[in-house]
Amino acid sequence: MKKGREKEILHLLIERRRIEVAELSGLLGVSQVTIRKDLDELEKRHLIRRVHGFAELNSEDNINSRLAYHYEEKTKIAEKAAELIRDGDTVMIESGSCCALAAMTIAQTKKNVTIVTNSAFIADYIREEDNVQIVLLGGIYQKDSQCLVGPMIRDSAMNYNVPLCLIGTDGWSERAGFTNKDQMRAQAVRDMSGSAEKVVVLTESEKFRSAGTVPMNLRCPLTVITDNLLEEHIRTVLTSQGIEIITAE
Repeated sequence: MKKGREKEILHLLIERRRIEVAELSGLLGVSQVTIRKDLDELEKRHLIRRVHGFAELNSEDNINSRLAYHYEEKTKIAEKAAELIRDGDTVMIESGSCCALAAMTIAQTKKNVTIVTNSAFIADYIREEDNVQIVLLGGIYQKDSQCLVGPMIRDSAMNYNVPLCLIGTDGWSERAGFTNKDQMRAQAVRDMSGSAEKVVVLTESEKFRSAGTVPMNLRCPLTVITDNLLEEHIRTVLTSQGIEIITAE
């Protein structure tokens, strides 16, 4: 019941962006006390923000807001990604909402893991977890995405050799491959992926319907973890390019 309410609250906020606690209580048929407890939990997970009797999403450019979109699908993708990590591993994780959920799942289910990231958001998101060591790569801080970019990322990432680098994407096309909307973030992904034996792209299938302006030009072996709505012709193209596809169901 609780998970069902949380899912419905997120759907309502995605549609309306802001809604009163009293209205949520009426729509979902539970007390305002129960709604406030649900909202407390959602806010703790950085999915919403509470303001003076209302619940609301953050700015659309803010990673806290992006966490709420397709939350159920992203959670399943994160769980699949965590299955690739073993106790004691060191893994690089780039910024993004799927990556943040994967980092949390890894931190909660694995032991003695080191997460190397350029995301200040991820470092803060998992800071209370005891089984993980966090290494934050240096660079220029981007406020909305709460990540670090620039040449210092390359210099820092070169000190590592890791089995996996988990990344997100803003889009994809058959010609350009995986893309980003931001040149500096795309370069940060290239720099981090250069220190990994394999890159794993975490993304909802919706991202395959459009492309960003900056190709990420990923060279190392690729695996994609996505939901079960990936269109068959896209699956065929990815497979023909030697990209492994893992479906999170």
